Amino acid sequence: MGMKVQAERYFGITSSRALILKSLLRFSKNILYYPDRDRFWKSSGIKLGMKILKNNPVDAMISSSAPVTSHLIAKELKVKYGIPWVADLRDLWSQNHNYPYNYIRNIIDRRLELKTLSFADALVTVSQPWVNKLKILHKRKSVYLITNGFDPDEANITAPLTTNFTITHTGTIYEGKQSPDKFFIALKELISEGALKSDEIEVRFYGINEVWLENRIKKYGLLKIVKQYGRVPSRNEFLKKQRESQLLLLLNWEDKREKGYFPLKLFEYLASKRPILAVGGFGNDVISKLLSETKAGFYTKEVDEVKRVLKKLYLEYKYCGKVSYDGSIEVINKYNYREIARKYAEILNTFGS
Repeated sequence: MGMKVQAERYFGITSSRALILKSLLRFSKNILYYPDRDRFWKSSGIKLGMKILKNNPVDAMISSSAPVTSHLIAKELKVKYGIPWVADLRDLWSQNHNYPYNYIRNIIDRRLELKTLSFADALVTVSQPWVNKLKILHKRKSVYLITNGFDPDEANITAPLTTNFTITHTGTIYEGKQSPDKFFIALKELISEGALKSDEIEVRFYGINEVWLENRIKKYGLLKIVKQYGRVPSRNEFLKKQRESQLLLLLNWEDKREKGYFPLKLFEYLASKRPILAVGGFGNDVISKLLSETKAGFYTKEVDEVKRVLKKLYLEYKYCGKVSYDGSIEVINKYNYREIARKYAEILNTFGS
């Protein structure tokens, strides 16, 4: 029995009243958790920062979001101590690609963002389109590009390849923002055409089990091939699932206006040294450009493109026993955390001693 039915039966709450109650609860949360759920550690964060700065020589500080509360803390420390401050936005603030609030809340968030980050000496974000957005919003030149990356030590983790033609997706999928439909349609059509043998294919999703995703799998008649395995017990196990796969699946962001979305998953995939199949989106974005630069995989925008790549890789698997990896290790290594740290050092060095 659903919660809505229970509420109506036991508490006499009608559908319209339940909707009003839900709206009021959402509104209350927007106020209570403003600017985010981590607002309650702002005070203790400032106190701890003051203690550190009082007892240690610090030349500069970096705050990183999410959560944006980290920037509020850094701003207070900047005002009090005058230390150079770099505000790092791994996700944008009021311009967030997955912004969950309404227009009015966005106006309020934008005002707080402008007021807070005006004290920062430099801003950093993960892609050139997002750099451009921040430059326009904050009307400043000191906005730098430092992408996400991967731990070079994790790049040394290995695992034997599966005997099946295994395609693996790890991590979160955002319903309504990312879609497996084109991939599922291509898979179903190739099997129907006899181009792929269903008993040799295994598609695995590791992460939170999603009801909506299970419904999509059923819709396309792929329950025997595509399965959700839930979360794995450790990060090492998670990484081994990537490395044992013939192919790694990445679902692109389905928004024509968003060209700068760089999922952290993509850089984990780069470290795995397994070919990546990115599906969806609208092309000419940072994901398609990165795959082209690193030669680490294939970007496919339409169903026919997905089918072409899957068929090609499956044939290679059939004749060679595995799908080969042609990524440029030299280029990929530009995205390991040692190189990322070097880029941060270059920015910090501009502040002098």
